[in-house]
Amino acid sequence: MKSHAIVMYSTASCPFCMAARNLLRSKNVIWTEVSLDAEPDKRAEMISRTGRRTVPQIFIGDEHIGGFDDLDALDQEGVLDRMLS
Repeated sequence: MKSHAIVMYSTASCPFCMAARNLLRSKNVIWTEVSLDAEPDKRAEMISRTGRRTVPQIFIGDEHIGGFDDLDALDQEGVLDRMLS
């Protein structure tokens, strides 16, 4: 697997988090997952970094991608593969 500085804030039961995990797996990349279930104090960090309260919130490097819909749109446009290469 290729390694990238991908960070995803998530919860276990969120369907959009599950979809984001599946999309990232399909790209054969690894990522760091910040579980707000296991570390609820990280929610404040996520909100501070993104200005958003919903999960998932995804970063590639220092760039805030957004949530699953944003990640999927980048994939549909062919931009995600370039970001990950």
